[in-house]
Formats: sequence, C-alpha cells, structure tokens
Amino acid sequence: MRRDFVPTFALWSSAAAPVLLIGGWTVAAALQPAGFDSLQDTISALAGMGAAHRWVMTLALVGVGVCHAVTALGLRPFSGPCRLMLAVGGLATILVAAIPVPMTGESAAHQAAATIALACLALWPALWRRPGGGPFRPSAGVMLTATFVLVALVFVFAVALGAGVLVGLAERIATGAEAAWPLVTVLLLRRNAGQPAVLR
Repeated sequence: MRRDFVPTFALWSSAAAPVLLIGGWTVAAALQPAGFDSLQDTISALAGMGAAHRWVMTLALVGVGVCHAVTALGLRPFSGPCRLMLAVGGLATILVAAIPVPMTGESAAHQAAATIALACLALWPALWRRPGGGPFRPSAGVMLTATFVLVALVFVFAVALGAGVLVGLAERIATGAEAAWPLVTVLLLRRNAGQPAVLR
C-alpha cells in the first residue's frame, strides 16, 4: 500500500469529531434549565454531575475521543509521535467524559485529563514530519501555522478561565478548532495523494 494513502475510515472519523462535539454541546445546552449560559459555562459543566441529561455531552465527548484515536490510525503519511499524540488527545478526551466535574468544588483528575487533551490536540500537528517522507505531505508552513493557532486559542481559553470572563466561548472556539483540524489535515493529504476528498 502506498505510504501516502489515507484510508476512508480516517475521513469519516475526522469528519464525525467536530459534528459530535458541536452537536453535543448544542443539544446538551438546549436541555439545560434556564440560566445556563454557553458563553460563560464550560463544556465540562454539560457533562458534570449536576447537569440535566448529562449523558448527551458525555456520549459526545466519548465519541470525539474515539474519532481522534481512529483518525490517528489512518494518518499513515505522518510520523509515529504525531499519530500517538493525536491518539493520546483522544483518549484523554474520553477520560474527561469518564471523570465528570462534581456538583460542587473541582476535580483534579478531570482538570488533568482536560489539560492533557487540550495540549495534545493543539501540539500534534507540529510533529507531522516523517523522515524520508514524500511531497504529498502538507507543507511545514501549514502544519506549524496550525499548531501556532491552536496553541494560541488554548492560551486564550486559559486566560479567560483565569479571569472568569467568556470562559464557555473561549473553550468552544479552542476545542472546536482542535476537533476540526484533523479533518482539514485528512482532506489535504487525500487531495495531495490524488484520492477523492469525499465518497461518491
């Protein structure tokens, strides 16, 4: 099999991740009682112990994590460390769902899982280069710019979290971008390898 080949399952899994994440937080927020503020309240709150219908966001987060792990398997043109970091980001996302925030107070384990997930899903594009790779790979400018943007968005979220201002909005922008970038990457790889971007 050609080394630049990206299997179709990676296309489906990378496309499903942002749909599950954005769809999950949209539906879960709509199910909350009056007073929930998506601009201020976090995604974790939607899957937390005190949330109404918390299973909606919990299942969405698990689905996103599985999708990232599956996509990592399909990114054959990329280096092993790159694919491993994306997979770890996916597994950490599953842990975020498995360790919900309590009704009162904070959870150190949840915060640790969320930090690992955010970091891995922001940094994996920087490790894309595989020794002896061919011209099918996205350029260094594309991958490093993506890393810079994702890291910057996570930093903005961290600042918002510390300040307690527009935390939900900053988190949704950062995590939405992290969920979408694997799909963009798969589309670039398939185009450069002469594969159809979508199934016909």
